[in-house]
Order: sequence, then structure tokens, then C-alpha cells
Amino acid sequence: MIRKATAVWVGTGRAGFGDLSTDSGVLKRTPYSFRTRFETEKGTNPEELIAAAHAGCFTMALAFQLQGAGYTPTELKTEAAVSLEPEGTGFRITRSALTLRATVPNLTQAALDQVAKDSELNCPVSKVLKAEITLDAKLV
Repeated sequence: MIRKATAVWVGTGRAGFGDLSTDSGVLKRTPYSFRTRFETEKGTNPEELIAAAHAGCFTMALAFQLQGAGYTPTELKTEAAVSLEPEGTGFRITRSALTLRATVPNLTQAALDQVAKDSELNCPVSKVLKAEITLDAKLV
């Protein structure tokens, strides 16, 4: 399975602007810029999208883990807070902090701790945050 997204950028880093689109159409020419990333202008940014991907992936992985253990969650709510910090002449994502609030009948805190840790380690987005990245760059 392959999922794709496209970024288009026009202009310089600070004064330029771009948009993001996904094959599913959920994002369709969604604006992003220096101002949406580092200030408060409406639009998205890569860190917000990584946070959404991490929260969604972890929560779904947890739901499958709980199901496999015989539990049916009433609600799983996860916030992912991605930290972007200066590094050298650029920036680095230094952390993705997951905060889970789970309502699961008959589940103990100890059992939740174990299944949540397994889900965090094994969700594909957690893995990609530690993965090898490849790049194919060509001038057109």
C-alpha cells in the first residue's frame, strides 16, 4: 500500500507560499507558509500534520490492541504535541508527546499502560519517526 501527498511551493522560504494535497482529497491545495508554520496565520504546517498522523495512528493501533485483548473502548482520545526547535541553521522535530485519555470498561491502569506502550512502539507513524529516509532529487 502506498499513500501519497504533494507539496507545491512558490517563492522564497519566508515570503513564499505553498499548498499541500493528498490523493484522497482530504487535503486539496491546503495553504501553508512561513506564517502558518511559525506565526498564527490560518493554514496548516508539516508539524501539525505529523501530530495528526501520530495521534491517529497510535489511537487506531491501540484500538486494535484492546480488541485483541478482549476490550471494547468507549472512547480513546489522543493528543500529539510535536515540538519543533532550532538546530544549527535550521530546525528539528525533537519530540512527539502523546497524551491519551481512555474510557475502557473493565481495563486496569496497569493493563492500559502495557497496551498503550506496545501501541506507541508499533504504530507505523512511531516507526517512521525513527526510520531511514530516502531522497531522489532531480532538476527539471
